[in-house]
Amino acid sequence: MIKPFIKKIIPASFVSSANTTKVALKKKVLGVSHRTRFLSDFHYFVSNDFSNEHQAVLKGRKAYYDSLNDIGKSCALLRRNIHRLEKGLIMKPRRDVFGEGFIQETVDCYREAVKSTILATAEKKWATDVLDEYFKIVGSTPKIDQARDFYEKIRLAMTDYYDINTEFPSGSKAFKPYTYSNLPSTSIEFSEIRQLFIRRRSVRWYQDKPVPLDLVQKASNIASFAPSACNRQPYRFIFCNEKERTVAIAKCAMGTVGFSENLPAIIAIVGDLSAYPFERDRHVIYIDGSLAAMQLMLALETLGLSTCPINWPEIDANERKLRNVIKLKDYERVVMLLAVGYAEDTGGIPYSQKKENNLILEDISK
Repeated sequence: MIKPFIKKIIPASFVSSANTTKVALKKKVLGVSHRTRFLSDFHYFVSNDFSNEHQAVLKGRKAYYDSLNDIGKSCALLRRNIHRLEKGLIMKPRRDVFGEGFIQETVDCYREAVKSTILATAEKKWATDVLDEYFKIVGSTPKIDQARDFYEKIRLAMTDYYDINTEFPSGSKAFKPYTYSNLPSTSIEFSEIRQLFIRRRSVRWYQDKPVPLDLVQKASNIASFAPSACNRQPYRFIFCNEKERTVAIAKCAMGTVGFSENLPAIIAIVGDLSAYPFERDRHVIYIDGSLAAMQLMLALETLGLSTCPINWPEIDANERKLRNVIKLKDYERVVMLLAVGYAEDTGGIPYSQKKENNLILEDISK
């Protein structure tokens, strides 16, 4: 309330002059602070622009270590290490001994994971099947033999999860590596995928028509096939098709003025920093989340639902607004918002000419 009042009583010319001075001062500061790492560190210590991210990364690291003793619906360490074993299983030529440095950690984590009553059954099956395959073919060393003995004792009490269907063509019911030749053939031509990509535009005008949860769930499930570093999949989609709340979420972002009231539904793509024990991986949530978001948009398009990704810059005030509308964990970061709905036929779409040829691809082969 105070800010709008101040804007009314202060002359526009004064505000414009103050903003010009502020920009000029920032440019002078940048001219010095970029020169050394120490000055850069000091700059951000004073400006505090990244403080939210710093705290979220630390809270994520703490949550990661806590999760090893309290396994949830998914386990980041187990997912990462099982994927590492898979990469060892498909190596050419495959080494007789591999995974020795982390196999005991993996089996220890597996022991806790299979006891969890809420860990996804498919995740338990994947870990079990890959570990079965690993211990069947790996060579003998004192560390591996110890882990093998430990695993076999745990495995005796495990079921084989035969009632779960495989999503990928492993050649059996096991969730384990398979050869490229097992992949299903596809009749999709380049011209068809090009047509889909062109069809997928950023749509801002929608029909006043409910967006079915089952279609969004269907698209989300297939979007999860997107590549993910060590298969951690450190993200989730938060869906809302309640009109008032959808509009409130959309208004938290920049660039939605004028069309946010028109949105019938919205999805928040949210990254999970509790998947990592180290700061070095803090950007992976944005990479993996964006890869999945693109597949989600394409999948929704094939189901007749149009989308518009909404940029989410790093602004504390905006994030506080959003956290008042949707519940986020302290270590979760918003990657982007995604409007979704049935497009209005007469709604306009920006031409948005795209870069091509040498503007988008540089050949350094020669």
